[in-house]
Amino acid sequence: MSLLETQEDLKVLVETLNFKEKVDRSLQLIEEGYQKYGDGLVVANSLGKDSVLVWHLAKRVNPKICGFIVTTRFKPKETAQFMNQETEKYPELKVYKNDSKIPNELYKTEPDKCCDILKVEPVRRAVEELGVTCWVTGLRCTEGRTRTDFKEIEERDKGLIKLNPILIWKEREVWQYLALYGVAVNPLYKEGYRSLGCAPCTKITNDDNERAGRWIGTSKCGGECGIHTRPLKTNVNGDGI
Repeated sequence: MSLLETQEDLKVLVETLNFKEKVDRSLQLIEEGYQKYGDGLVVANSLGKDSVLVWHLAKRVNPKICGFIVTTRFKPKETAQFMNQETEKYPELKVYKNDSKIPNELYKTEPDKCCDILKVEPVRRAVEELGVTCWVTGLRCTEGRTRTDFKEIEERDKGLIKLNPILIWKEREVWQYLALYGVAVNPLYKEGYRSLGCAPCTKITNDDNERAGRWIGTSKCGGECGIHTRPLKTNVNGDGI
């Protein structure tokens, strides 16, 4: 049976599959997704360690697979430089950004609104303009408390499949793959970051939770920007499904 049609116990898969089995499973998920959705399958690349891993896997499956990057005015210079390197190497990575005028410190007063404007809106635009029917992400259920309820294949928006091919990978397995295949990563990881976002909202911490350094001091601490929790498509009434 196709992996796209199965829903197995993720906790069991996390602990029982070895590294090679997880790599093979991820490749199979992307392969089956590409066979089913063709050019409608597009990789969302955040430029973080998990995203560059998924991007590498996707290019192993088929070099024609395309992707998109969402950036913001608050990204660290290191991330911006890394993005330029990646898009120069892979011109099929299209960059999306929202340059709408917002209060200078909206991320302090209304972090959810800031993320909606600068991150969620560009993703919605990318999905629409690129004709995405299946978007591939670097989500992992071992990453933190907000990512334990996702599935390898989901349809949170009608008509838009989300494929999470490395959902069952552990952090050390991500780094193992990146090292073994010599995949370039954001230089900020050398400074001690474990999860990367906008500069004002990303700190280095020693917390066990990988995402603990995100949005410290706000209601979103260790949470989500909204890309994986907010509707990315709307129905005829303008409401998310």
